Amino acid sequence: RAVGKVLTTHEDPSEAVENGLVELLGQEGVETEQLGTIIHGTTLVTNALIERKGATTALLTTDGFRDAVAIGTEHRYDMYDVFIEKPEPLVPRSLRYGVRERSLDDGSVMLELDEEQVRSIVTELRGREVRAVAVSFLHSFRNPAHERRVWEILAEEAPEITVSLSSEVAPEIREYERTSTTVANVYARPLVEGYLRSLEDRLRRLGFGGSLYIMLSNGGTASVETACRFPVRLLESGPAAGALAAAFYGRATDFPEVLSFDMGGTTAKACLIEGGEPLRSNEFEVARVYRFKKGSGLPVKVSVIEMIEIGAGGGSIASIGPLGLPKVGPRSAGSEPGPACYGRDGSEPTVTDADLILGYLDPDFFLGGKMRLDREAALRTIEEKIAHPLGLDAVEAAWGIHQVVNENMANAARVHAIERGKDPRAYPLFAFGGAGPVHGYRVARALGVPDFIAPLGAGATSAFGFLCAPLSFDFVRSLYGRLHELDWSGANEALEEMEGEGRDLLRASGVADADVMVRRLCEMRYVGQGHEVTVELPDGNLGPDDADRLTSLYRKEYRRLYSREGPDVPLEAITWRLEVSSPRPRIQLDGEESDPGDARKGEREIYVPEEEGFLAVPVYDRYLLGTSATFEGPAVVEERESTVVIGPESRAEIDAARNLVVRWSE
Repeated sequence: RAVGKVLTTHEDPSEAVENGLVELLGQEGVETEQLGTIIHGTTLVTNALIERKGATTALLTTDGFRDAVAIGTEHRYDMYDVFIEKPEPLVPRSLRYGVRERSLDDGSVMLELDEEQVRSIVTELRGREVRAVAVSFLHSFRNPAHERRVWEILAEEAPEITVSLSSEVAPEIREYERTSTTVANVYARPLVEGYLRSLEDRLRRLGFGGSLYIMLSNGGTASVETACRFPVRLLESGPAAGALAAAFYGRATDFPEVLSFDMGGTTAKACLIEGGEPLRSNEFEVARVYRFKKGSGLPVKVSVIEMIEIGAGGGSIASIGPLGLPKVGPRSAGSEPGPACYGRDGSEPTVTDADLILGYLDPDFFLGGKMRLDREAALRTIEEKIAHPLGLDAVEAAWGIHQVVNENMANAARVHAIERGKDPRAYPLFAFGGAGPVHGYRVARALGVPDFIAPLGAGATSAFGFLCAPLSFDFVRSLYGRLHELDWSGANEALEEMEGEGRDLLRASGVADADVMVRRLCEMRYVGQGHEVTVELPDGNLGPDDADRLTSLYRKEYRRLYSREGPDVPLEAITWRLEVSSPRPRIQLDGEESDPGDARKGEREIYVPEEEGFLAVPVYDRYLLGTSATFEGPAVVEERESTVVIGPESRAEIDAARNLVVRWSE
């Protein structure tokens, strides 16, 4: 397994991809022409929405509804905050236009589209240098004709403007969420198109002639063309890959159910893996006003691997809060200027600075020795900003920062599991990312989980997850009605149409029809409820005779989710979903046995709170630890992209997949 890692290049992110590829191929003696497939994930869309660095965007919506994206829903994410802030729409009010047209909820047209008004608006948009337009008309998920006509007019009169239609991006019920998703999609689209085309050009100049696929938030991959058309589906592409890797390792060993814990430079994310599969959701929030408050962000209706942002990353900044207590995040030093120890004029204390002072990181072996860390700079900034104001020495302050981060992440992960009716103590912690294995032992102990697992190449595990991802596409249609009164022919037609679209896309990517896997789902609810429960549908055409069967499936899923029986009221179907995918790539993990003594590099003093000070512990070379190797904690295990810190009263073992598994001695 070849692994490489380089710093982000903020001016042009595609440059970092090229740098990393050239370095990795040179390291392994492989020519670019020999590569058949490259899979890529990016945080570009997330960053564009959070930092508001997308294109100047306008919204065309049904007359009288232009403020729907600002009004949102009646839900309040904090019932007791009278000064509650809602996320600002990505489109200012001056660029939101009400268009005279109206379709009803059955798809019939009440008012024809005023094409002259649309042409007048387009002229105004060109004068205001608008680069992107979202079109979201009322009930367009039932009748998209008006939206498509607006697209035709824009293509005729302003072909330079990028357009997204809600009937293509999110063709489902709930106008606020549908419009918000469409706006987010087109807002990021020019940026993503430019980036991916630049990346294609760089790869082509290097001699790459294979296929480039982009990681999606749902754990699948898609072509560059699909990613450019629907960039909103890339929102969680990096973290999704990490969850896929955790699921893969779980299936390959004895841990089909784990708590995935991905801690990188800016954030940490957790995801529950059950039965060898990550949990999924059909809605997501981005750019939250309050980072950890659900409901305070912009909603997007896309299929995502369900995870929670649970704290800070290595670059998160430590400070003293208004109560005189240390806090960590949400601000981050990023990679530029980075932590103080990077020696790039960073002046704020970070988690990485604290870990370096505690001895958990080797200043001479960061990124395998390619980058030297400045311990004195870390000491100075923590002493000045944290230790002296609190009357502590630098080590006490550093341990305080380390503890705060660990407790915050453990608490958030615990809540995430409990909200889903799960006991976090039943899930081994699978820690990866550059900082995950450094903090994994203490987070695992705080959670009370049975095992702590760190994979080989933990700092690049998300990249490994790309290799585990199948080609995949999701489709959605809203067709609602009570189960015993449903238009079954319409439902079958929608399912067949979605499956046909999916098979065409996979066929174009070289997947044989016989290898296509199809999963059909329906979101249903009790009549009168406001939220749905998703049920997997049986194969074949559906009809009135299936109503009782679907009712039984729904009640079973409702009972699993909420641990109680639902009310004895009729059910209604709301939204129909379909997923098509190729088979999972087959990956073989090979390992060789070794003596841990051969992997021992020496000793290093690290801070061990149980000893109330520093203790000399053995340091092992991760790459020389073969399967079945065992050793006692405390210890440090180093690899190029990450470091595993193992506390006392524990025993570590390398399993058949070369995961480092830590179990408690008591």
